[in-house]
Amino acid sequence: MTDYQATNAASSGISVPKKNLKALMRRSDKPGLIWLAQWVAFLLITGYGVYLSIGTVWHWPAMFLYGIFLTVPSYALSHECAHGSAFRTRGLNEALLWISSLLYYEEPNHRRFAHARHHTYTWIEGKDAQMPFATPMNFKGWLLEITGWALYVYETRLFVRNALGKFDAEVLDYTPASELGKLKWGARICLAVYASLFGMALAGIMWPLWFIIIPRLLGAPVMLLFTLIQHVEMQENDVDICKSTRSFTSNWLGRFLYMNMNFHIEHHLYPMVPFHQLENLNAEIKDQIPQPDPGFIRTNLEVLQVVWRRSMGGSTRAASIRQAPHMINTPDLQEMS
Repeated sequence: MTDYQATNAASSGISVPKKNLKALMRRSDKPGLIWLAQWVAFLLITGYGVYLSIGTVWHWPAMFLYGIFLTVPSYALSHECAHGSAFRTRGLNEALLWISSLLYYEEPNHRRFAHARHHTYTWIEGKDAQMPFATPMNFKGWLLEITGWALYVYETRLFVRNALGKFDAEVLDYTPASELGKLKWGARICLAVYASLFGMALAGIMWPLWFIIIPRLLGAPVMLLFTLIQHVEMQENDVDICKSTRSFTSNWLGRFLYMNMNFHIEHHLYPMVPFHQLENLNAEIKDQIPQPDPGFIRTNLEVLQVVWRRSMGGSTRAASIRQAPHMINTPDLQEMS
């Protein structure tokens, strides 16, 4: 049996004084509630735009804008609640884990256990439960990922198998046996909710279609572009988080939508530091970790250029984003040597 070393700050050679780390890890309801109030306000404003645009040419653009504010924060909140650090009050954390996970399209108990394994063995092939694409990524893989097709197929299959109690070997590996019943009933509840929403739409009740289903599908590519750059083009099978994970710079809107997960190296090094303290954690360890990559748009554009050229047999060296050495191929230079 292969022995696997856990991926964390210790395995990456990063340290924070215990007193400082304890302060950073302190949980509170207030920052989460402020963020939640802002999210609701954005949803009300953009949702009102959807309502006003019904029957006009602006309806689909309005649903797309609303869909971004629905989908990206639902992923981010589900992620933070899975860690149990979005709020200090456990009941509030659990309630919002369910709501946000339903919107994200993952059963909340599975969300928690699979994500815990992702942190324990970050980007370790065969152990990380959240390596959604083959590496190195090509253009086909990029399309499957950012359209959401890979996510929908995987999660739908998982919903059905878990609801039937036919758990995959991978699921059995990272889920405590005592929690399998929760996975089964959680999957059944989720499927019942989704069936109800589609049933209402088929019956001519249109609000689930206009305010949940279509916006969720339209906003998915933006959400998945955020998640894609967490680890794409980075080093697999290395216990050093700084080599397997990417942080990137972001403006205030990106940080809000993503709940500061642009500080992704920092989050993986110390996953129990709440989202509102990640910028302070960055200030604590910035001299020990790589510089962040240059922004959401530029990083994604460079990833797209790389995967396209890889599919075409060209050079895969990115202009400025970090890449694992084995991801870089320069056939033009090889042919000249």
